[in-house]
Amino acid sequence: MRLVIARCSVDYVGKLTAHLPMAPRLVLIKADGSVSIHADDRAYKPLNWMNPPCTLREEPYEDNGAIARWTVTHGKSGERLILTIEEILHDSSHELGLDPGLRKDGVEAHLQELLAEHITTLGDGWTLIRREYPTAIGPVDILCRDDGGATVAVEIKRRGEIDGVEQLTRYLELLNRDPHLAPVRGIFAAQEIRPQARVLAADRGIDCVTLDYDALRGIEHEGTLF
Repeated sequence: MRLVIARCSVDYVGKLTAHLPMAPRLVLIKADGSVSIHADDRAYKPLNWMNPPCTLREEPYEDNGAIARWTVTHGKSGERLILTIEEILHDSSHELGLDPGLRKDGVEAHLQELLAEHITTLGDGWTLIRREYPTAIGPVDILCRDDGGATVAVEIKRRGEIDGVEQLTRYLELLNRDPHLAPVRGIFAAQEIRPQARVLAADRGIDCVTLDYDALRGIEHEGTLF
């Protein structure tokens, strides 16, 4: 990601036109090619932007105090974002790498904590191996063993979607390469699981468990969740 703080004006030329007068602004140029212009307010929302696919052309430009002109052109529509720059105050690039994504909200984190603490909720005789079991593509929420000693990976979500099933599938592929753990089966646990996610989970041989957050908060070792 490239971060540029510059005194600039911005013109959007396309189906609609827009103009931002000369002022200090933050310009974000991301690895996906997107360019966005930000002021020191409005939280995350940019003043103007160009989504990929687009190209950035930087040219010297001496006119009325300006030193450079940057033109961002959209690869499909041909619309342009033109930055006329008077002064560059900061210009740096940073390699952020692959983002692991947003993993949990407070409810998901608490569900994981409760389920790990009372792992026999999933079945009598079950034992916990570890919470946040590390893999090369991220941590598995819960790794445990069932009453027969088989390894089980549990992925916990507040709302169970197809992408959560895909995530657990990738974990299972890695875990099953470890001879000390294999064979490993999966459980997809959520407060609400979408029908499409259930179908995909069944196709992948993954069990689905619907969690009652309020019940888990006052959990007792009386039975199982499924």
